[in-house]
Amino acid sequence: MVQPLWIPTPERVKNSNLTRYLNFLKQEKGASFAAYSDLHRWSVTKPADFWESIWKFSGIKSSAPYTKVMGEPKMPGTKWFEGARLNFAENLLRFRDDRIALIARAEGKPRREITYRELSEQVSQVATAIKRAGVEPGDRVAGYLPNIPETVIAMLAATSIGAVWSSCSPDFGVQGVIDRFGQIEPKVLFAVKEYTYNGKRHDLTGRLEEILKKLPSVKQCVVIPLDWEKFSKSPEIKFLPLPFDHPVYILYSSGTTGVPKCIVHGAGGTLLQHAKELILHSDLKPKGRIFFFTTCGWMMWNWLVSSLMTGATVVLYEGSPTFPDTDILWKMAAEEKLTHFGTSPKFLTACEKAGVTPGKSHDLSGLRTVLSTGSPLSVENFQWVYQNVKQDLHLASISGGTDLIGCFMLGNPTLPIYPGEIQSLGLGMKVECWDKSGKPVTGQKGELVCTAPFPSMPVSFWNDPDGKKYRSAYFEHFPNVWRHGDFIEITEHGDIIIYGRSDATLNPGGVRIGTAEIYRQVESLAEVKDSIGVGQRWENDVRVILFVVLKEGLTLDEPLVKKIRETIRKGTTPRHVPAKILQVKEIPYTVSGKKVEMAVANVIHNEPVKNKEALVNPLALEGYKDRRELRET
Repeated sequence: MVQPLWIPTPERVKNSNLTRYLNFLKQEKGASFAAYSDLHRWSVTKPADFWESIWKFSGIKSSAPYTKVMGEPKMPGTKWFEGARLNFAENLLRFRDDRIALIARAEGKPRREITYRELSEQVSQVATAIKRAGVEPGDRVAGYLPNIPETVIAMLAATSIGAVWSSCSPDFGVQGVIDRFGQIEPKVLFAVKEYTYNGKRHDLTGRLEEILKKLPSVKQCVVIPLDWEKFSKSPEIKFLPLPFDHPVYILYSSGTTGVPKCIVHGAGGTLLQHAKELILHSDLKPKGRIFFFTTCGWMMWNWLVSSLMTGATVVLYEGSPTFPDTDILWKMAAEEKLTHFGTSPKFLTACEKAGVTPGKSHDLSGLRTVLSTGSPLSVENFQWVYQNVKQDLHLASISGGTDLIGCFMLGNPTLPIYPGEIQSLGLGMKVECWDKSGKPVTGQKGELVCTAPFPSMPVSFWNDPDGKKYRSAYFEHFPNVWRHGDFIEITEHGDIIIYGRSDATLNPGGVRIGTAEIYRQVESLAEVKDSIGVGQRWENDVRVILFVVLKEGLTLDEPLVKKIRETIRKGTTPRHVPAKILQVKEIPYTVSGKKVEMAVANVIHNEPVKNKEALVNPLALEGYKDRRELRET
């Protein structure tokens, strides 16, 4: 039997927010639970009681009380907390003292600190300015910005007056920005004229001019820091109270199969989901210091910023995670005394291959939790963290998405950690693993589905008046059941294993294989930097094709091909072994750091890739075109 890598101490369990919540439930509702599985079962069978408890436990601020927690439980369409009037920004700015709210770190720039008091004052100034520009409730305010304090301030200012915030990072090209902001027609645009990444300065002047020409809806463009410094002091901010489901964010699908879908999220649902995940599942406390490496074009930025509601300090980072060396973020973790460090399997693998040993080279005594998302965390990633970062550490692999602005499954500070597995299903999330016939299964691979509504479901899709796009995205495969698109397994002890996206699942001989299973094996080899696997239609079947990026100076030869095949066969099954293994220079990724199997599959089948603007490195696809080897047996 697989042994856990970490078991929380009794003291840690006792002092966790989750234990505090259990005590709250006992006092509030007279409910007690012997195990987390019992608590989860209650949370999904009594959703109104559960979400009301999160509202009360996290101290959601509202100017008018709700008259009903939950309406008819239908998907989509359930109404939550009817009658309540609240403001998103007010809930994030509930503290007005001299504690540090934001710490900004960036390549080649001085460190900055902003207190909660200063943050509220600056939000007030910007809110007054954009209100003068004619921004009204429901108008869109957009940010073409890096991960800097001004982005947080602009978002809070916009949402404080009822505007809807949407952002993307400055590494997007002109068309990528227009594909997103062109659909939502923002009235005000916040932008920078340059940013630094990987030691290089990137001038955006020409790009910004072209974007503004193609966005006639923009009445005012605020360029940071130039225009920012003109904002004058304003009276104390007035938060506009709004309905629970008033739109607060517009996020975007990856856009790899066409123009990105504009996903509208409501203020109340976002607050409740993030409060639950940050306070209970991540054990974030008022004295915590939390960092997540993210751009403003990924939902993890929205998730990170919600940490302000807990009174913790949010650490922002602008720049490359590996410049000037792979150790830079761990050095920052020590200097800032981080309690929560958010990253990705890709970064952890890069650290392993670079020989980084953060626990030996830095004082990480304050670090309690490492969070990871973006792709499945492999067994080797788990082992590397416990061997090289810290042994007494809650390593929380989390998974969900832009679609729910949160997680379906995530960490649990009171449970053991098993290598390669996510600890628990999220409270209030009725997640199941279904086989092809729609039957729930345990200990088998299947589709991730959610069979009951939750408050952070999208309010709507933009420009989708009849809801057709919305229903098509989640509810067509299994009627009235949310199909998320992940290929998973729920283990006998309740942990979850993710095998990759179900639309990227390989089907040689009709057997479903998750790409993550292959990546875990091949990327454990010292010679391999990265890889991507796709299915090629071949002789009335599908054969597995694996593309690999090798370490500098290496060329794929027969001995290495044999070694890769043997490694995959030994670690998985003969069906996982690729029919072809080919070398490429780089793997295509979305701007949020996800491999794009579908784009590669399109290229090798000579089919169009509908939206290359969604990729951070679209030229990488050239290396997959017209490969002679793919025309051979």
